[in-house]
Amino acid sequence: MSAAHGIDRVHLVGAGRMGQGIALAVAFAGLRATLVDFKARSYAEHDAFVQKARASISDQLQSLVALGRLTADQAARVLDRIAFVSREHGQQALGEATLVFEAVPEVLDVKAEALRWMESALSDHAVIASTTSTFLVTQLQAFSARPGRIINAHWLNPAHLIPLVEVSRSDATDADAVALTTELLARIGKRPIVCAPSAGYIVPRIQALAMNEAARMVEEGVASAEDIDTAIRTGFGLRFAVLGLLEFIDWGGCDILYYASHYLAREIAPRFEPAQAVIDNMEQGRDGLRTRKGFYDYADVDVPDYVRRRVQSFGALLDHLGLAPEFDGALSKAAG
Repeated sequence: MSAAHGIDRVHLVGAGRMGQGIALAVAFAGLRATLVDFKARSYAEHDAFVQKARASISDQLQSLVALGRLTADQAARVLDRIAFVSREHGQQALGEATLVFEAVPEVLDVKAEALRWMESALSDHAVIASTTSTFLVTQLQAFSARPGRIINAHWLNPAHLIPLVEVSRSDATDADAVALTTELLARIGKRPIVCAPSAGYIVPRIQALAMNEAARMVEEGVASAEDIDTAIRTGFGLRFAVLGLLEFIDWGGCDILYYASHYLAREIAPRFEPAQAVIDNMEQGRDGLRTRKGFYDYADVDVPDYVRRRVQSFGALLDHLGLAPEFDGALSKAAG
């Protein structure tokens, strides 16, 4: 049994929205969560904060009950698995921790203070996983006396619903710290991926480009905000829920992106120039499914079966969203 499977309680330092969301994800999966309120407060202030935080978590649980994802009894059991402790008693609680998620405000000085505060209470082998979306793991490790046990674990809001967690490590991060973090995340139903210490991780970097481009189209009068968002919901977003971006390049053929990028760069701005990896794939004949090589290697893949499964998944998504085309739909609408 891995070390992650021996964990029955997960500790979190920082009891704000992100900390509460992670605690909810942990408790929903059947483990216990201890939220350490890192902000210095009086007893009365801490008590008021805890009441408000528990009410907020309860509201989210009741939303899941209303959606039929939980029974009222299950929601009560989840809430019962979440404990709060004040900063005054936090270090005592951390003494038993194997893995701690740090979720204090996105201020570097506060992060540094929290890391030092945690390390003074934790065992030498405990892992600290910062949820920061702003600072790289290498920056945080500079504040640590045990950099090998520091890692980033970037959750996407709402943390209790979105499966992805981006785990970022550096060359100084211990391999077993990465394994412990990813195994624990997988155990509670998340989909952890590991990336290098690079600004923006994966999702924030890609979505920043996409969101800014959408805003530019509004500025330029290309379309209304409503129509642009409809295009994203019923076109762009649907495809990439089934096919990843790089998989989609292979699916359609790298040549399509290559030529479209050059066209858009000429007509709009140089920011649309193709990436060097796209140019390299074109030059090397790595066009995707057609050549059985692209960003993925399809040499040993049953391509017709692979295509069938992806189309089946896409069809199921359309059915679920009520967007699937209806056979003879135009005739029934005309008759109506």
